Amino acid sequence: MATHLAALESAVNTFLLDPVNHDILVLLKGLRNGLVYGTKIRFPHALVMVLLFRSGTFREKFSTILTLTKNHAKTLGSFVLTYKSAMLFLRHLTGGKEEGHHSFLAGLLGGYLVFGRGKQTSVNQQIVMYVFARVVMGMAKLSVKKGIVPDPNGVVSNNAHPVFAAMSWACVMWLFRWHPDVVQSSLRTSMVYLYNNAETWDGWKNFLWHNS
Repeated sequence: MATHLAALESAVNTFLLDPVNHDILVLLKGLRNGLVYGTKIRFPHALVMVLLFRSGTFREKFSTILTLTKNHAKTLGSFVLTYKSAMLFLRHLTGGKEEGHHSFLAGLLGGYLVFGRGKQTSVNQQIVMYVFARVVMGMAKLSVKKGIVPDPNGVVSNNAHPVFAAMSWACVMWLFRWHPDVVQSSLRTSMVYLYNNAETWDGWKNFLWHNS
């Protein structure tokens, strides 16, 4: 039995390490990583947020947690698979050489097919907003790195995050105060809990224990 297992393991490793199979295995490994990472990121977040802020029975809450986790894992897995497939295709068109614009085009295709065309779930919107915030910060730093924005003393790069944080919160608080309907639903729910509910109570129970 042990001999058969060792032979099977050797055959599997030979297949996995064969350069001929590398491209297709990259797609499978990328899909696997997207599914696993999406599950690891979303499950604990959904567990806390749903149990704390969603109404309903435990069964309904658990079903919501599983749905959110599945959506996040499926979305990331689908994007990685689409992106990697596009990169392989583009590299094939250029004789096996990766060009500088390939990652942009592959990301454009993946973003459109996975995040843009499909159902606009809260999970998809949160992922896109997270990425967009990181892009804005990254572009600010890149503009300094490339010399587009002069920064002889490191002032701009050192202050990039404080300025970004201040402007982000200034804009979102203004939107929430005067145009709450345009704020993303889960963020709006959190902000209602934090700010609006802090202004109303009729006794110690809904002052200290829960909101009215």
